[in-house]
This record gives sequence, C-alpha cells and structure tokens, in this order.
Amino acid sequence: MNPARNNRFDDFFAEEAYVSLKNLFYNYLLRRRAVARSLRDHPGKWILDVGSGLSPMVSDSVRADRVVHCELSLAALRRLKQQKGRGFFVAADAVRLPFRNASFAQIVCSEVLEHIPEDRRAIREMAVALESGGSLILTFPHRRAWYGPDDRFVDHLRRYDLADMVGHLEHEGLEPVEIRKVLGPLEKGTMVAVVSLLFLLRRVRGKKERGETCIPGKINRFLFKWCNRLYCLPAWIDARIFPRRLAAVLLIRAVKPCHQIDISA
Repeated sequence: MNPARNNRFDDFFAEEAYVSLKNLFYNYLLRRRAVARSLRDHPGKWILDVGSGLSPMVSDSVRADRVVHCELSLAALRRLKQQKGRGFFVAADAVRLPFRNASFAQIVCSEVLEHIPEDRRAIREMAVALESGGSLILTFPHRRAWYGPDDRFVDHLRRYDLADMVGHLEHEGLEPVEIRKVLGPLEKGTMVAVVSLLFLLRRVRGKKERGETCIPGKINRFLFKWCNRLYCLPAWIDARIFPRRLAAVLLIRAVKPCHQIDISA
C-alpha cells in the first residue's frame, strides 16, 4: 500500500474501542471462513498472508511456525505480533515483497489490492513468490459500478469486475480454478448505511478536527460480538441467494501451473 494515502480506518488503530472490535465484524468473520475453505493442507509448506494488518486471514489452527504475516504498517504488525505471539512477521510493501522466488505454497491476500495504486505489480510479486503448483487466494470488492462513498471512506482506489481480476491473474501466469461468492448486495447496503451513520455522528457531535474518529467510546463488546455473529447468517444467505454478478465481495483461488519438463530429450 502507499503510505502517503490516508486510509481513514487507519485512524482507528490507536483507538482501543476500534482495535478491540475490529475482528468481530461479520464481514471479517465471513471472509476468514471463506479463505479457510480454500486453503489446502500442505504439511511443511509455507503460507504468506499479505496485508494482514490487525486481521490475519490464516486461521490459528494452521501451524504458526509456517505462516508469515506481511504488512506495511509497523504499528499494526507489532500489535499483531503481541496478540498472536507465534509465527513470523515481516514489514514490507506488497509491491516489493522481500522473499525468494517460489518461497510459498499458498499466499492469501484479502481486501488489499483495491488499496494499492500498482495493484498489478503486487499480483506479479505474489506470483513470483509462489511455488509451482501453489495457490494464490484473493478476496476483493466486486462490481466497479458499485464504487461509492463507503469505498472512498476506506480509501478504496477501485472495485473490480470479475473479468478484470481474472485477466490480471492470467496475465501474471496464474490460472483461476475456484471462484466463490463471499458477500452479497446486503454487504454493500450495510456498509453504505454504516458510513452514513458515522458521518451523521460526526456532524452531531461537532467533531470537525481532521482525522478525529467518531466511534462511541463505550460499546458493549459482548453485545457487539453476538450481533455480528448473528448478522453473519443473513449475510451468508444473501450471498448464496443472489447471482454472482451481484456479489459485493468475491474470492478467487488461482494456481501457478507446474512447469512442464521435457524428458524425451
């Protein structure tokens, strides 16, 4: 990601209210569940989580000694290391991954590419770091036509049509083998409503200072947790009911083909 750009959710990292609630959001839970279903069991192989921030996508059930969490924000990475304790933590830009070629059997990149100006370069870097036969698992905001205030609020540079993302992956030599709906149109409506509410709270409270957050200071964590868990069900059903063309978030698993070796010579 480009550190010069201001992702307004980054303003919340210093707020305990946000940090303590971030990984309870229904959309994070559903994305993590979808990624877990796409991960393959490769004992002894390495997994890279690109742009993990405070919300890693690789489940804790996966052997921590084979997971590398890669993130541009040092503050987020330090906090994640304190929370998880185990694993490897590398501060790096997704467009300049500091790993040897073919280092990983699987790479996870969830809700990251839309923040990166050079998104195709990031895909190329991940393709190079992936071993032959390995998988790149991506989730991304779907439908360019749905780009709106909620995207601008979190500094999305773009949304993707499925054909665009497939084309980017194939251009870097990756073969999409799995496409899955993660969240449906209910997700888009929910995020527009949440962002509108945040703006309203900010106006009501008269918070005009630049960069000041508007999360209520005291939120019942237990209530928030279970409201989001319950909301997972209608959000999951919504994604199942509506056709893929109306999905708000899609997952693609793309494989790096094994090199063909000519043994006839």
